[in-house]
Amino acid sequence: MLRRRARPSTFLRSARSLHASTHRRRELFDPNNVERASDEVDVCIVGGGPAGLSAAIRLKQLEQEKGREVRVVVLEKGAEIGSHILSGAVIEPRALNELLPDWQSRPDHPLTQPTTRTSMRFLTSNRSFRIPQPPQMAKLGTYIVSLSRVTAWLGAIAEELGVEVYPGFAGAGLVYSDDGRSILGVRTNEVGLDRAGRMKDAFEPGMEFRARVTLLAEGAHGSLSKEAIRRFGLREGRDPQTYGIGVKEVWRVDPSQYRPGEVVHTMGWPLDFKTYGGGWSYHMADGLVSIGLVIGLDYENPYLSPYREFQRMKHHPYFRTLLSGNSTRIAYGARTLNEGGLQSIPKLHFPGGALIGCSAGFVNVPKIKGTHNAMKSGMLAAEAAYAALDDPSSEASTDMSAYETALRHSWVYSDLHEVRNVRPSFRTPLGLWGGVAYSGLDTLILKGRTPWTFRNKAQTSDAAHTRRASDCEPIAYPPFEPPLSTDLLTSVALTGTNHAEDQPCHLRVRRYALASAPTDAGAEGTVAQPENYEESSSARQEHVRKNVGEYAGLLGRACPAAVYEYVDDEGGATASGEDAEAKSSETESWGGKKLVINSQNCIHCKLCDIKVPTQDITWTVPEGGGGPKYTIT
Repeated sequence: MLRRRARPSTFLRSARSLHASTHRRRELFDPNNVERASDEVDVCIVGGGPAGLSAAIRLKQLEQEKGREVRVVVLEKGAEIGSHILSGAVIEPRALNELLPDWQSRPDHPLTQPTTRTSMRFLTSNRSFRIPQPPQMAKLGTYIVSLSRVTAWLGAIAEELGVEVYPGFAGAGLVYSDDGRSILGVRTNEVGLDRAGRMKDAFEPGMEFRARVTLLAEGAHGSLSKEAIRRFGLREGRDPQTYGIGVKEVWRVDPSQYRPGEVVHTMGWPLDFKTYGGGWSYHMADGLVSIGLVIGLDYENPYLSPYREFQRMKHHPYFRTLLSGNSTRIAYGARTLNEGGLQSIPKLHFPGGALIGCSAGFVNVPKIKGTHNAMKSGMLAAEAAYAALDDPSSEASTDMSAYETALRHSWVYSDLHEVRNVRPSFRTPLGLWGGVAYSGLDTLILKGRTPWTFRNKAQTSDAAHTRRASDCEPIAYPPFEPPLSTDLLTSVALTGTNHAEDQPCHLRVRRYALASAPTDAGAEGTVAQPENYEESSSARQEHVRKNVGEYAGLLGRACPAAVYEYVDDEGGATASGEDAEAKSSETESWGGKKLVINSQNCIHCKLCDIKVPTQDITWTVPEGGGGPKYTIT
């Protein structure tokens, strides 16, 4: 641990000691009646992923080049840098070449497996056919990596340069100016609250990092990014962000099946013609193979289970052969990813800071790559932030508009502009097969040189595409075939997920007032308007009524970590319809069912917040350090 890391930690401990009273800790925590430690920094970056660390490294490079010191802090909710990073990653090193031109000469770099060949295959239930692939996907010069390891490596470089990196510190809230019109920094989460919100003996209040510039690099659908987008109307005039859920495993395969550097993408089976998605197999270094499936969260059938679709995919002869012989599964994980593309990128700056990386959404969907764009966005934001810190007129509210201008003139913008119509073409009157045909035409011939841009004029979110269960057919999934395919909890055990057992549930059932609902879909909120929501038994009951009664308990299937269950309420109502509502009016149940949230299982994928049809699940950060412990994903 670097010596620089001790300063805020020591400061925080001494400040938190003000709350050492046993009597105080037996009380309910009141966030409005707490004395918080506060530290002043130049730039506070929330999220220790590729974008956040690239921004931090670039800031310190500028410090060396220009001679003016900047204090840079990176807050990471994972227990270690990289422990919450998951991706089926084939990295295009363009941004890395710019950030660290000498990276290949570093003996510890993790980009050791270049891509040697690529292909795309169309799967039926028992056969596979090689088909043309988009040229963006076929390019070599890329590397198959564990993004978790790449991020850990970047974190070490950032610390060498003097960045203060604090894993286990979850950015839980934004610090606003008195008038609410600018962001002054970030508040970390409280530690040591029990499930009822009472202060335990080990209670420590969160700390404020007050910063001239706050960069939000939380990844897809981050909680602070959602708040900033809503509060400052950053999505006004933009399309709603759309998402996919990626479910993946890493296997050490039999040597007879290992082909180092091979990249294969699949489409078709097991998904039906109404559902967007595709699979992959990437042959990494050291005999490892990453396999996975991405499903667009605009899927319609509430009976669909992304996890079961992925396990079924492994029963296909192509994957069965790949994973045959002396093969062992060593890792599992899941994460949402942005799919909206250029049309869904919000305004990137707000008074006092900016959105970088997947907090904004820079994934190139046809390439199935976003790390290069995320890193470059962090570098451009760092350059704008360093220049803005020199501006004496920005003392009250640092202006980061130069970042947005720079990004629009960068290769990130042209990278996304070329493919802007590909993913949206699957949601036009052309339908799924029309989208396939249009995508082939656009990527192979037109290359984005069209006068039109497909837009989501109805502002329809992924959740709104979900159909009622009565309009859909249940899906009969095949039984598991261990060790090829296994039940969900067996897979979750491979993630190393752990949360403090007795802490407040970080998955909140909230009924929002319409004008302040923190969704990605619009800009209804106005500056300085606080969120207005209700957390109550009646809100949970309404959640159960809608999600069980109309959507067959979608989250019980959709969540890739068995967090949500709709179980029999033995002490509640057993009737249905109006009788059930009358009998359970004093409880959280409806129709004899109640919601159980197993938050200790949560792997922080954010699917629930995005896909639940009622849009009443809000993902918030748990205590810092909780969650998965990925190392090879």
